[in-house]
Amino acid sequence: MAVLVIVFVLGFFFLYLPSSTNHNDIVEVPKITGMKLDQIVDILEEHDLRYEVQDSDYVSKLPPLTVITQYPAAGSQVKEDRKIFITVVAQNPPTVEMPDLKDFSLRSAQETLENFELSLGKVIYQPDSLHPNSVLGQQINGKAVEPGTRIAKHTQVDIVLGSLGDNKPFAVPNLIGRTMGEAESILMGLGLVKGTITPDTLGANATINKQVPGYVKGSTIRKGERINLWLSPPKPRPVKVAPAPVDSIPAPADSVQ
Repeated sequence: MAVLVIVFVLGFFFLYLPSSTNHNDIVEVPKITGMKLDQIVDILEEHDLRYEVQDSDYVSKLPPLTVITQYPAAGSQVKEDRKIFITVVAQNPPTVEMPDLKDFSLRSAQETLENFELSLGKVIYQPDSLHPNSVLGQQINGKAVEPGTRIAKHTQVDIVLGSLGDNKPFAVPNLIGRTMGEAESILMGLGLVKGTITPDTLGANATINKQVPGYVKGSTIRKGERINLWLSPPKPRPVKVAPAPVDSIPAPADSVQ
């Protein structure tokens, strides 16, 4: 009887338990971030793994249902039939309410759009002596959009701006070498629109190294048109060294008594 009990215990721990828990079946988690959801199924099946969508997030630069994150990470050692938790790009962008920009200045309208995670599109100048430099209306793809309408984040909104006279062409400003902060003030003062910024993470002290349209003799532009900018990292500021106090400067050797 004692022998049977020992055989049973040994069999349970060394035969049944390992087989029921896949004790020795270890696989390496493949890299699936950056792939579409329909592409990862076969890859995970080849590794005897499964997946579960744990969350979604909207990323404008990636196709919908692209895997953004995975857990466990690629290269991890896990047991077969392990579930990989993933985050994918949402199919539809989040929305916001269209703000009311009427009577705003161009600068205030652009700042408000950015606060709502929207962007300024074209500026359409319309003669209006009673409301010069004030927003008269707001449009998306040529159609008026009422305040409160829900629209996708990052949508470009065109605005109609009052103007005292004709929108005559003028010389393209030279922004090369200026900081991003300086350029924004110049563009706003000239009634021009800040276009695409590349990269857009360097801040107001970044230096402009390229612009389109470029500064070329004879080139012109009109109010409401866009200028795209390329940036370099901010230049390091020179370190100013304070002069040493007069009484701390050692006297010449020949003056010592």
